[in-house]
Amino acid sequence: MNMTRQEKVLLFILACINFTHIVDFIIMMPMGPQLMRYFNLNPHEFSFIVSAYSLSAGISGFLAAFYVDRFDRKKVVLTAYIGFVIGTIACGLAPTFPLLIVARTTAGLFGGVLGAQVFSIVADVVPYERRATAMSIITTSFSVASVAGVPLGLYLATEISWHAPFLALGGLGVLVTVLIIRYVPRLDGHLQTGIRYHPLEILTAMLRSPNQLRALWLTTTIMLGHFSIIPLLSPYLVANVGLGENQLYLIYLVGGLVTIFTGPLVGRLADKRGKYPVFVVFALLSMIPMFLLTSMQPSGLTYILAVNAVFFIFSNARFIPTQAMVTAVVEPQRRGGFMSMNSSVQLLAQAVATYGAGLLVTKTESGALIHYSWVGYLAMAAIFVSVFIARYIRPLDTDGVESLPAQSAGASLDAKKKVSKKRPQEATHTVS
Repeated sequence: MNMTRQEKVLLFILACINFTHIVDFIIMMPMGPQLMRYFNLNPHEFSFIVSAYSLSAGISGFLAAFYVDRFDRKKVVLTAYIGFVIGTIACGLAPTFPLLIVARTTAGLFGGVLGAQVFSIVADVVPYERRATAMSIITTSFSVASVAGVPLGLYLATEISWHAPFLALGGLGVLVTVLIIRYVPRLDGHLQTGIRYHPLEILTAMLRSPNQLRALWLTTTIMLGHFSIIPLLSPYLVANVGLGENQLYLIYLVGGLVTIFTGPLVGRLADKRGKYPVFVVFALLSMIPMFLLTSMQPSGLTYILAVNAVFFIFSNARFIPTQAMVTAVVEPQRRGGFMSMNSSVQLLAQAVATYGAGLLVTKTESGALIHYSWVGYLAMAAIFVSVFIARYIRPLDTDGVESLPAQSAGASLDAKKKVSKKRPQEATHTVS
């Protein structure tokens, strides 16, 4: 079944939210060499400022988990996004390193709520049989962020100052806020059942559900494997491999370009062949570029870009089916809370991975970074473990789809009928 116009408009706005959120987070990493030089930071201190965002976002996501399902998802997203935009603008205005940390923490507090609610909305309105395809559209925002957001941000940082990317992003965020207000409909289908849960029931339900706990463990291991490598990748490529600071944007440009094309293909493949089999293939394949990157010696630009492109492709490809699987382990009435908890776990794992990598990697007097390969081995071990965790995750909520206002009842009914025809590897359990 093809997507309706209303679904496409909603997914576009959600992708815009994700785009600004992602650029705000990842722009710090390629700006690493510049910020380390500007503030005279060592790898440990730089890792701290990156992890401060993840840590604050993880805390806010945890707290939000107990209440978000009591409100219209549009209101939750709009409130969180406005706070995120204010925090991002504050980053651009911060005159000192301590104030930058405060501003990053503020942006993280609101950003920690955003990602979870974006994926909750997708799961609410798109049936499970098409969910990986929808997730690929949302994750394509990462590719666009890499192609356009990061290179432009680095250009502004180089030509103006490191403040400029945050101010530009804040301005874009104001425009996206207008789109949310104008075009996102009420999203309160999860409230129509009349069921209300006590806040603590969100937590107790997770603790009683092995399926949900496995989903959280899957998120944790993937984030440990991914974000132990990412934050120090740019400083390592510059200091050890010979990549120029003015060439860093090419890493994100090439990686983003290839995933713009491969992401939707992976989404359709996962919907057709099964989320778990596709996840396994790309999780295992992603370990190859992880090893090559973290042990890379001085190399030519073509080789560096090729390895990074493969890393982007495989990492993005394992994330798409993961999100489809994770959103399906809980009923719609509890989905917002669970996804907030999942986001909290994800962000806390990012913070641990980032900070831990900063402790392992040290800087020599010549400026080179050592022990980055140790980080790579630990990251590959985490991804390998995730394959076995994902094997036991079962979709649970595939019939809980909310119709958008402009959709006809017939379209909604047709979606539910088609969802009920499952493949053997994605058979569902009945939700009481």
